[in-house]
Amino acid sequence: MEKTTIFGIERDNAYMREALKLAERAFRANEVPVGSLIVDSEGVIIGRGMNKVEARHSQAAHAECFAIQAAGKKIRDWRLDGCWLYVTLEPCSMCMSLILLSRLAGVVFGASSPLFGFHLDNALSIELYKKGTPLIVKGVCQEQSSTLLKRFFQIKRNHKEVE
Repeated sequence: MEKTTIFGIERDNAYMREALKLAERAFRANEVPVGSLIVDSEGVIIGRGMNKVEARHSQAAHAECFAIQAAGKKIRDWRLDGCWLYVTLEPCSMCMSLILLSRLAGVVFGASSPLFGFHLDNALSIELYKKGTPLIVKGVCQEQSSTLLKRFFQIKRNHKEVE
């Protein structure tokens, strides 16, 4: 059986398609195409984010960071208990630490990140956090997420601007 969230695979796919729209916007802005959103326990989207690393000249400008910040502002609390993060690319260790500190219930991601994904960081201990380990669901809309990323980096390798 496929791993899913409390919302079910159909809604997981729908949320990920929304995150993919944000990734497309990042792509058009000449950013690595990653989009993210936060969904509360009722299934309402309360935060959205897309990569802005190039625009902000900062590695802290990841899609997950913007989505978490927007969600906290919306609910007026940094504790995102019961909320889920949807992101088109596997979070890095920095973002996973923010996810853990924000007390998210789970993470759903599309494409795995063979270079920077949190699963590569042996120093990151998810068990360290006493508020519970988030459920991780991977591979939702994986093909669409991977295709968008491959297209972006192919353009970059050919030294072209994103159209």
